[in-house]
Amino acid sequence: MTPTFTLADGTSLPAVGLGTVKADGEDMTATVGSALDAGYRLIDTALRYETEGGVGDAVRASSVTRDDILVTTKIPGRYHGYDEAKESVRLSLANLGLEQIDLLLIHWPLPKVDKYVDTWRSMIDMQKDGLVKSIGVSNFTEAHLDRIAQETGVLPVVNQVELHPYFPQADLRAYHAEHGIVTESWSPLGRGSELLKLAPIADAAAAHDVSAGQVVLRWHHQLGAVPLPKSSNPDRQRQNLDIFGFELTDAEVSAISSLERGRIWDQDPDTYEEF
Repeated sequence: MTPTFTLADGTSLPAVGLGTVKADGEDMTATVGSALDAGYRLIDTALRYETEGGVGDAVRASSVTRDDILVTTKIPGRYHGYDEAKESVRLSLANLGLEQIDLLLIHWPLPKVDKYVDTWRSMIDMQKDGLVKSIGVSNFTEAHLDRIAQETGVLPVVNQVELHPYFPQADLRAYHAEHGIVTESWSPLGRGSELLKLAPIADAAAAHDVSAGQVVLRWHHQLGAVPLPKSSNPDRQRQNLDIFGFELTDAEVSAISSLERGRIWDQDPDTYEEF
C-alpha cells in the first residue's frame, strides 16, 4: 500500500499520484483505469487539461471504492474571481461526473489579474458547503501564500509546483514545512532522458538495482514532496509507484539535489499568464 501524508485538514494524501496532462491520441479513461488497477489512489487533473471527463469515467468504472480515490482538479485563470471560481467547480463536477472534488487548487496565481485572493475566498466557502473536501494552490510563491493567509486567515493544505533535481525548490519547501503545507511536484522527472542519465542518478540506480526514474521519484519522497509522474504505460505506472522498497542515502539525496540549474519550463509564477 502507498504511504500517505496527512494534510493540515486531516485528509490523507497518497505519497505518489498520477498526472493527466493528455498526450495526442491518448485514451485517458484507459490510462487512469490502469493506474487505479496498479494501486494509484491520487489522480491529478485540471479543467485546462481537458482530461476531467476521462478521469471521471475511470473513477466511476473502477472497482476501487470512491472514498479511497483522491481526485484533484484546478481552477484556470479564466475563472479567477469569487463567482467565476464557483462556475469553474460546477463545470469540473459535471465533467468528472462526481458529487465532490477531493482537492481543488488554484492553477496559477496570475498576480497581474489580481483575483487570486477572491478565488481563494470562494474556495473556502465551497469547502464549507461541501462541494470541495480540501483546498490548495499551485505555482504559488511565498509572497502569494503570505498574502492569502493575511487576507483570509486560511492557508492552503497543498502547493503544487515545478520540482525536480534541476529545480529542487529548497527555500519554498522550507516555507511549506514551516506552515504545514504539503509540497506536490509537477514535472517530477524534468524533461526526461537527459536528466535520468546523469551520474548521481544513474549511480544510485545501479547501487539500489532500480530504474533512474525510480531514484528520482524516491528523491522526491525523501524530500517530503509528493511527485505526480505522468505515464500511460501500465508497466511504467507500476514502476513509478514502486519506490518504497529502498532508501537513498543522505549522500545520494545531496548529490541529486546538487544538480540544481533552475526551472526548465518558462512559467514563472509572477509573469506567467495562463487562461
